Amino acid sequence: MADQDETISAEDQALADEWAAALDESGDAGQDDIDALLAADTRGSSSSSRLPMEEFGSSPKSGNGPVTLEGPNLDVILDIPVTISMEVGATDISIRNLLQLNQGSVIELDRLAGEALDVLVNGTLIAHGEVVVVNEKFGIRLTDVISPSERIKKLR
Repeated sequence: MADQDETISAEDQALADEWAAALDESGDAGQDDIDALLAADTRGSSSSSRLPMEEFGSSPKSGNGPVTLEGPNLDVILDIPVTISMEVGATDISIRNLLQLNQGSVIELDRLAGEALDVLVNGTLIAHGEVVVVNEKFGIRLTDVISPSERIKKLR
């Protein structure tokens, strides 16, 4: 029976050493923390001996290098390509009339001449603008950018 007590004791010590190494890596190692984790592990999952969880997104404690959590890191998405298009106008037409169109046909759109055009990114309205010509190519001069809150309202 004494051998069994020594075996449990050796296992507990090995477990305590593992926890100590893990806590030491995080910079929070303390004997009280190690004892609390060891006690929680040997008794099962008792909620009274658990340490409080850190707030997600809180500033990190001293660790391995500088980490800033001031805002979202947008570097991950900056190289994703998107399609920008400009919509001159739209209209509804029946298939019968569509099939009758040929070269030189005129289709009346729902916009007035000189009215700002819609600027779309991947089909979502983000701004209004006007057509400009730069180096013999068409371009867009933005006249009104839609605020993020207005864009969210239009999604609903």
